[in-house]
Amino acid sequence: MKDTAQTALTLAKRTQARAIFLVLLAGSLWGCIGLFSRTLSALGVGPETIVILRNAGACVVLAVLFLVYDRSIFRIQLRHFPIFLGTGIVSILFFTLCYFNSQQVSSLAVSAILLYTAPTFVVLLSALFWREKITKQKLLALIIAFFGCCCVAGLLGGSLAVTPKGLLLGIGSGLFYSSYTLFGRVALSHYPPFTVTFYTFLVAGIGSLFLIRPQELAIVTGSGRGLLLALGLILISTVLPYLFYTKGLNDLGDGGKASILASVEPVVASLVGILVFGEPMGIGTLVGLVCILVSIYILR
Repeated sequence: MKDTAQTALTLAKRTQARAIFLVLLAGSLWGCIGLFSRTLSALGVGPETIVILRNAGACVVLAVLFLVYDRSIFRIQLRHFPIFLGTGIVSILFFTLCYFNSQQVSSLAVSAILLYTAPTFVVLLSALFWREKITKQKLLALIIAFFGCCCVAGLLGGSLAVTPKGLLLGIGSGLFYSSYTLFGRVALSHYPPFTVTFYTFLVAGIGSLFLIRPQELAIVTGSGRGLLLALGLILISTVLPYLFYTKGLNDLGDGGKASILASVEPVVASLVGILVFGEPMGIGTLVGLVCILVSIYILR
């Protein structure tokens, strides 16, 4: 009996460690999104078209992957379809629309700060709906992570102005972003992670088609560079991180913890900006990166 209990404990620890790794990996890949979206914007591709590429493209890739890998993933009950309206329309489509448009009317710094109100929403709503405890450890990690995001974004390095529209879009992006963790937990109580991910992007992809701008799609499809950037956006910063995050969330079983761990995203985004786009790294950025890493260590 003792050996069986020890084996079960070891297995649980391994599952927990794997879940943490998957969430961190997902956050890291999300942090690379600027590498593709910023370059596409420079080519003349607007935020709505980037949303279409991301969502509809992910849907197509996942459909092909699961047709080959495991067709049982497509099986769901129609009575559960409203859950995927939540993950697809609210959590993905509304989030991406708010976030990419927020970057058009506000600085990237302001957009990043407001987006990372998401873990706060997740922790509070998880406590409300699932009675998850807001432990001292989780609260401390949340505060440190949010402070770190503010430092990375440069809030503490000077004054940042934000318009009412920018404020609304930014907070909306954080709220909709956080809702994936909440809707996702409901979906995961009925279906495996891959099924949840596929139907999320099926709904988001169909919803995105109402945003089509043919002239901007022609920019993407008309050049090899545009196609490579779109493929990177779809695979590296969308399909893989959502698969990893959904699986990690399923194994972790704690939405607040998962959302805080995903705060590694601005760390990677800052490194991409520094190494690829030549953005400067000030003391605030360094302090912020350390704070975010500390918050992740606290939740290990």
